[in-house]
Amino acid sequence: MSQPATVSERLDALPFTARHRRLLLGSGVGWALDAFDVGLVAYVLVALKVQWDLSATEQSWIASVGFAGMALGATLGGLLADRIGRRQVFAITLVVYGLATGAAALSWSLLALLVFRFLVGLGLGAELPVASTLVSEFAPRRIRGRVVVVLEAFWAVGWTLAALVGFWLVPASDDGWRWALALGAVPALYAVVVRWGLPESVRFLLARGRTQEAERVVAQFEAAAGRSSDVPLVPDLPAPATQGIWSDGLRRRTAGLWLVWFFVNFSYYGAFTWIPSLLVADGFTLVRSLEFTLLITLAQLPGYAVAAVLVEAWGRRRTLSAFLVGSALSALAYAAADSPGAVLAAGAALSFCNLGAWGALYAVTPEVYPTSVRGRGTGAAAGFGRIASILAPLSVPFLSSGGGTALVFVVFGVAFAAAASASFLLPERRGMALD
Repeated sequence: MSQPATVSERLDALPFTARHRRLLLGSGVGWALDAFDVGLVAYVLVALKVQWDLSATEQSWIASVGFAGMALGATLGGLLADRIGRRQVFAITLVVYGLATGAAALSWSLLALLVFRFLVGLGLGAELPVASTLVSEFAPRRIRGRVVVVLEAFWAVGWTLAALVGFWLVPASDDGWRWALALGAVPALYAVVVRWGLPESVRFLLARGRTQEAERVVAQFEAAAGRSSDVPLVPDLPAPATQGIWSDGLRRRTAGLWLVWFFVNFSYYGAFTWIPSLLVADGFTLVRSLEFTLLITLAQLPGYAVAAVLVEAWGRRRTLSAFLVGSALSALAYAAADSPGAVLAAGAALSFCNLGAWGALYAVTPEVYPTSVRGRGTGAAAGFGRIASILAPLSVPFLSSGGGTALVFVVFGVAFAAAASASFLLPERRGMALD
């Protein structure tokens, strides 16, 4: 008689199939739409500074209030994902931030825009860690890191789309920023596709005693690989019921994740939210600033491509630390740049390295936790990181007034170096089954 196989054994034995591609594409489109919304803010800030005569502090609040919503959303989304399911939370968050973004296009005052941006962040913050957890729990372990990095690469697609819309649409008219934000309502419609087109996590279903549903999902993935099995599906050994993300076995990795997430968020959102405005402040025309930002954004895609290879060849931790060191050096080069060519080269290098680091970070984060706390652990790390993304846009006007763009990027370089140091607290999980 055949022996029972655990969830990990059945899923890890599969090749990468059309079912995996459908899951990756379905989650990735939602991810790209998220990036489109976040990336668009940088262009909207430039337009509103002129139209609404906003101060630098008011501009920074527009960026930061969205990240405040993301901090709360990431924490709540992770908790809900462990309670009601990954797919359910994914769909709900798409609706929330899609409708809120569309409403933001109708903003009649700064206060109204701040309220809508907070709601956008609430949905957006919950979606990202949930999507990466869902994809990670289905991907075969030999390529799991690469698959999650490819998912994260959809961020570059969305951010590039935001750069194109920001470059062509925002400056086209006084209402250009409104039309750009209105496009953000698309995720509300896409939520229907997510709700009915993507599978629920098998590990979550088993943890909730929904064995028959789990069997059907695994059978669908096995059929896509041309395999059939009558082997009973049994759960992996569960983690102790009292285990939390700060328990003895998880404390070190949780601390490492929180530190890396914090410093990466601080530097990334501080830099890329403000680059268009900083370029204008340094004497670039609006059109030239948006053109440079678009070119810098395009460097994100090869960064993800290289990270997707290295997370399996080098491992997650080594790849993450290498890209963080590269980000630190690129930020210092940007601080020292004294010509348009040097600014563009340093900005592109920063974009390449920083987004490669993001890919590796999203690959490693779900892997360090067992299924029972994977959603909340991933969400809590992202939520803590969002605190830094709130602080970063607020700090840029202060740093810029004290030492110009150079001081801003020196501080970001130091933060990247701190993240690289913290990455050594993380375990290496390449090629290992999920707990």
